[in-house]
Amino acid sequence: MGSVSGNDSHGNHIVLFPFMSKGHTIPLLHLARLLLRRPAVDAVTVFTTPANRPFITSSLSGTATSVISIPFPHGIPEIDPSVESTDQLSSMSLFHAFASATTVMQSRFEAELEKLLPIRLLVSDGFLWWTLESANKLGILRMVFFGMSNYALAMCKAVAEVRSADKADDEPVTVPAFPWIKVKSNDIPQFPDPQSNPVAFNFNMNTLQATINSYGLLVNSFEELEPAFLEYWNSKSMPRAWCVGPLCMIDPPEPMTNPKKPTWAHWLDQKLDKGALVLYVAFGSQADISTRQLKQIAIGLEKSEAYFLWVIKKKDSELGDGFKERVKDRGLVVRDWVDQRSILMHPSVQGFLSHCGWNSVLESICAGVPILAWPMMAEQPLNAKMVEEELRIGLRVDGPPFKGEDGLVEWEEVERKVRELMEGEAGKIARRKVREASDAARRAMEEGGSSWRTLNSLIDETSK
Repeated sequence: MGSVSGNDSHGNHIVLFPFMSKGHTIPLLHLARLLLRRPAVDAVTVFTTPANRPFITSSLSGTATSVISIPFPHGIPEIDPSVESTDQLSSMSLFHAFASATTVMQSRFEAELEKLLPIRLLVSDGFLWWTLESANKLGILRMVFFGMSNYALAMCKAVAEVRSADKADDEPVTVPAFPWIKVKSNDIPQFPDPQSNPVAFNFNMNTLQATINSYGLLVNSFEELEPAFLEYWNSKSMPRAWCVGPLCMIDPPEPMTNPKKPTWAHWLDQKLDKGALVLYVAFGSQADISTRQLKQIAIGLEKSEAYFLWVIKKKDSELGDGFKERVKDRGLVVRDWVDQRSILMHPSVQGFLSHCGWNSVLESICAGVPILAWPMMAEQPLNAKMVEEELRIGLRVDGPPFKGEDGLVEWEEVERKVRELMEGEAGKIARRKVREASDAARRAMEEGGSSWRTLNSLIDETSK
């Protein structure tokens, strides 16, 4: 799989440009596979950076997708020159500096894009706001991808219209557009202050303006999951949202044969043979979890007596003296990269303690696994609210989001909620509801389903 040459020309050519983060990249790689199954699409090209290219080419092996690498700008203060993904940032406080630096790639992007003309459509991440300028210069339609739910999009807009400066961050606000919903200001991502953080403010303003002026918003969701919120967005906001997901359903996880099975897969097989129900625990790749909080989670999992598979970052090693030895018969701690979807699809896994990133929520829905939500950043508190209150496919840990050494959630709360999810009545209801949502997701992606029809409509509309 190589770069497209300057001689290739496709009138039905679609270009994808994901942001440099696995959570933003993976759904667009699923989209690439989906697009190539449409007769009306002749070619798909993905843009990335040299360090991210191996992951993308490996993920798309066996497809006709082409990949073009553009050098990532180096010399960003406080960021190691080898870092080309937010997953590798030492702190998420560096995000805006990292994301803002991508503008240096614009001229090279436009030069490569020009070689590929004519292009039907550019789908680029919302954080790459400057790609709208590139698309406009070359007469290409640009779709935005954020990887957020319609619920989160709608609530951000609806709350912004009624937010009051005199309301405390944790004081519930009634949303007139959705009178049954009460949301706290600190559940909504805050717009940066232009005086104290001009880099973040300018980045957010540019992102917002480019989104409004783009052709459409590609949403990794399906109409049946959140119809009221999709309808609200499309009646009150711009650009129009197109639901084409869940994109993770495009291909089933690859079957693992015994010689290739990782340790965690063998461990899950053993638990299945025993009839044990396993809780999968993972908080994503970007959360900064304090050592104190990790120890509270470890104690809560130990006291819950639940079987669990816990995936943590390599640096998160402080779980308390003797923890792994005490739980060795029913708990496995994994520090390597795992195939999360394969874990969730394993029949022994019957619960997911999650940070509620939207990709994780969708993967849990598609696998029919209920969620114990513990949001940490960005729009995750909204996703958690949706999981618990709107969809009723999970429960939520009571307590503040992770804030370094502040906002500690004690082990007793972890134990209580794990027991409720895995053994309690609320967990049984969530398990039933998530299986219903899983069936609906499958129907949406099948030929003739709502997401299948929406993608066809988008391809047809952009060909005119």
